[in-house]
Amino acid sequence: MSQKLEATAEIQSSADKFYGFFKNRMSDLVNIFPAGFKSAQVIEGQEGSVGAVLLYNFVAGGITQTVTLRTEAINDEQRTVTYKPLEGDVLKLYPSYQFTIAVSDGSVKWTIEYEKALPVVPPPEIYMVLALACTKAVDAYLLLSH
Repeated sequence: MSQKLEATAEIQSSADKFYGFFKNRMSDLVNIFPAGFKSAQVIEGQEGSVGAVLLYNFVAGGITQTVTLRTEAINDEQRTVTYKPLEGDVLKLYPSYQFTIAVSDGSVKWTIEYEKALPVVPPPEIYMVLALACTKAVDAYLLLSH
């Protein structure tokens, strides 16, 4: 059974710049948020395009993990990007998983859609904590660099 986890965070930077970062430059998280992201590598395609595949080493819940993410959908009009893991640690607990970032003026909404491998598996809150920490780091970076 598919479930959803949602969270919204305020941002002070431009919605277009924030959206542009998560659409085109998500691999830069290693430089902006090194506590959360250890490495990022484009494996296939080009960032900012549907079908692009990136490999990340990241830390969630104090545990270093890997994920190969594919850009599933981009909607410039609504400023949304959806990513889906192809392989990695997240799929061990959540065999069906994808997340969407939706940027509007002054806020960012993260939505994780997932299915648990077993009923005892908790919701993927550690990934939402990471997403919200990324939001703060990228917002601060965009405010300082522009």
